[in-house]
Formats: sequence, C-alpha cells, structure tokens
Amino acid sequence: MNNSFSDLSRRSFITKSGFALSTAALGSALPIDSIYASSDKRRGQLGIALVGLGGYATQMLMPGFAQTKRCRLTGLVTGAPEKKIRYGKEFEIPDTHIYDYETFDRIADNPDIDIVYVVLPNSMHAEYTIRAAKAGKHVICEKPMCLSVEEAKAMISACHENNVTLNIGYRCQYEPHNLEIIRLAREKPFGGARYVQSELGFVIGDPSQWRLRRDYGGGALLDVGVYCMQAACYAIGEDPIAVYGQEFKTDPVKFGEVDETVAFQMEFPSGVISNSTTSFSLDAHRLYVNYQDANKHVEIQPNFNYGKYRGSIAGKPMEFPFINQQANHMDVVAQSIQEGNETTTTGDVGLRDMKIIEAIFQSIANGGVRIEIG
Repeated sequence: MNNSFSDLSRRSFITKSGFALSTAALGSALPIDSIYASSDKRRGQLGIALVGLGGYATQMLMPGFAQTKRCRLTGLVTGAPEKKIRYGKEFEIPDTHIYDYETFDRIADNPDIDIVYVVLPNSMHAEYTIRAAKAGKHVICEKPMCLSVEEAKAMISACHENNVTLNIGYRCQYEPHNLEIIRLAREKPFGGARYVQSELGFVIGDPSQWRLRRDYGGGALLDVGVYCMQAACYAIGEDPIAVYGQEFKTDPVKFGEVDETVAFQMEFPSGVISNSTTSFSLDAHRLYVNYQDANKHVEIQPNFNYGKYRGSIAGKPMEFPFINQQANHMDVVAQSIQEGNETTTTGDVGLRDMKIIEAIFQSIANGGVRIEIG
C-alpha cells in the first residue's frame, strides 16, 4: 500500500523517517488549493461528520479539527438532544447537518459531508460503516474495526460496492516515534527485528460502562489490545502466521462478561516472535524492539497514549516533535481521498487484525494452544 503523508516542518524528521506527515498537525506550508480546488469547499477541505459524541469524539477529535488543514467538522450524529444543542452551537453546525440515529441515512443528501467518522461502541461499527457507505460517504471507523471477521468483510464489501474508502482509526501510525519504527522495519539499518514486546493497559473505572459489556463489544483485547498487535506487525514489517493466547482475571465479578487481561504471542514468517500484554486492570504503555544488530534496540515509553511520547534508540533519545495524532490522522485520510492514494490503515488492515483477534480468543478457549491465522 502507498504511504500518503505530506510535508513535515522538521526537515530532519523527513530525512530520518522517510515519511512526511500531514501539514495539519505540524503547520508547514503546502499549496492545498493547487492540489484540490473546489469553489464550494473551504481551501479544498473535506467535510467530516462525527457519528457518536462520546468522550473520544468530544475530547480528542473535536479539538483536533482546530489543527486540521484538509478537513473540517461539518456534521454531527447523536441521540442526545443536549449534545446536539451544545456542540452544534460550539462548532457552528446548522440543524440541517445534525442527525440522530433514525435520520442518519439522510446524510446521503448532504454535499457538505464527504467523510463519516464512526465513533460508536464497538458493536455498532459495522452497521454504521455499512450505512455510511450506502449513503456514498467515505468512512473512518474507530478501532477495533468491528466484532468479527465476517463483519469486517461485509464492511469492506459495502465500501467497495459504493466506491468509497474505508480507514480504521489507528492513530499511532501517524505519530513520529511510531513512524520511525515503521521506517526501521522497512529500511533495516540495524537488520530486521528479532524480538518485539508491546504492552498497553489501563485501570478501568465505572463498572457500568459499555467497555465491560459483551454485547457492546467490550474487553481489553478488542479495545486496546489492537494497538499491541498493530505495533508488533509494523515493527517487524510482516503479518503474523500464528498466535498463542492466555487470559487472566483478578476480578471475576467486574469482568464477568469480558476479558480483563490478555497475554499473547505472535509468530511471524521470518521466525520472529512478539510478546504482548493488554489489560483493563494495569497501567502499561510500552513498545520495545530489538534488532539483529545486537547493540541496537528501540524503546518507546510511554507509547500509544494521546500525549507526549518518550523514546530512545540504542540509549539515545528520539527527538521528534509532539503532534496531534487525531488531526494528523484525519488530514492524511482526507489527502488520500483527494489524491487517490491508500493509507496504511485501510479496512484490509482492520480485517487482518480481526483475524488475529479471533485466533487469540480461539487459543484462549483451547488452553493457549497454537492457532494458525487463516
């Protein structure tokens, strides 16, 4: 797949990584109008409608629009009247561009909305991605892509049949430290990776929240484990061929419906093994990669979060700028649509990850045995 990143203001990062991040997050000058000219769009920006106005949409994505260059917030979908009033006023979204879940399909008639960003509980991702595709809108679907391989295939088919793109909200692939990991896997200045460890977890709060409900697609592996498997795949530059999985519970009441902590290993075609842990009961934000050159390794800690990252290569600090991952992600997707390229976070990547997740759950159900990924 093609990597579509525009210019990064820090020329040193371009030289080191071989990737160019979107102008949205880093503010470098780019004649956008010369790339995408449209008299009815502000400076060639694409309009995005947010579907679901929970914490991530309102606290991360909405503020991100202040830094985007290629896209802007033009629509809202919510079932909460108070949110319709509050955020419609705050972002100057007219009532004609605000929908509820019953009127959602009317979005097809709105030319100011080019992209639908699905930010709903996991169990609703497939339905609203497919409905958005049928409405003729490009889709960004928040991670995890859905709940099953079957759903993922249906989402991809719907987007293909309606000639729209599908991207998954893997924001870390648009963050400089992780882009450097991707470059090292591609160019192999230290040889290939020979071992990867990735960890992501947090202590979950409110026991009544949807992330602890099976019917909503809750659980640590689906919610945050996808970051661990993503990181291992792009650090090695391969897709895994088999997995081993184990689940651990310390609170069988709170986590009665979903997994609390999952440890899993992945085997890769080159023989490399990755170890990952994800949890709703411990705090962890780390990526470690050891290379064939025994003196070279990379560690990023914290990693996967929304704030500043800290990393080192062979003991020397990684000096990359802090960016707004959400803004950069949305801008790169908009650019890919404008220029007809693919990002590195398409629906096909989401499908791969659903295959991995299903294999891990199958391994857990069978006592941790090796499961090949189909």
